[in-house]
Amino acid sequence: MAIRRIAEEPAYILHSYDWSESSLILEVFSRHWGRVALVAKGAKKPTSNFRPVLLPLQPLRLGWSVPGEGRAEIHPLKGAEWVGGHVMPSGDALLAGLYLNELLLRLLAREDTHATLFDNYAGVLRVLGSGAHGEALEPVLRAFELLLLRELGLLPRLDAQTTTLAALQPAASYVLLAEGGLRQAGSGERAALAGAQWCALQAALDAPDAYPALLRCVAATNGELKPQLRAVLQYHCGSPLLRTRQLMIDLQSL
Repeated sequence: MAIRRIAEEPAYILHSYDWSESSLILEVFSRHWGRVALVAKGAKKPTSNFRPVLLPLQPLRLGWSVPGEGRAEIHPLKGAEWVGGHVMPSGDALLAGLYLNELLLRLLAREDTHATLFDNYAGVLRVLGSGAHGEALEPVLRAFELLLLRELGLLPRLDAQTTTLAALQPAASYVLLAEGGLRQAGSGERAALAGAQWCALQAALDAPDAYPALLRCVAATNGELKPQLRAVLQYHCGSPLLRTRQLMIDLQSL
């Protein structure tokens, strides 16, 4: 049976867990192969070359082998190299990075390629690792959440009401719901955006370079946009509540 070998693949580790006393299972987000499960045999041994490299939120180049039939869900890791470029995020940036990892774990199907999303994710991690994100942290997360939802086909057009396809009125208020899409806001709904703001977000999504366009757009709408996107994402992630989200809530209550 022929074995296909993947080499020098740009990738990030989303999560790892014990497979045996000395080995790890890695959930990996790769540029050309999407989310892949790998087994790193002997990675927990003090002498393993994998041990100092297999860290989350760090740019890596990985190699693994795939049986000719390609039916195995977990592939053996054959090589791992740290690419460098930024340090490990810390504080709020670390929590933000782990939150994005959990979203990708919950929402991405195995071996479904998302090269553009991978590039956007890599760009977010460079910002988080720079230590210079400051007030840009929230817009960075909102922009990625929008791109993720669109990539997976879970985001309706933001320049029309979803059920009627009626154009948005610039001064009227609208809300985004997981099941109903975009609709006009009721009198008691606080987390709403004006039609002009939703249309600006759609224009940014349609831009050739959507990520920087979104960053400029979401900075002024973060307060109203955040709870709506979080509710939509949680709906599609299902139960239970995202662990990183619960951790943030717990820390804020201390």
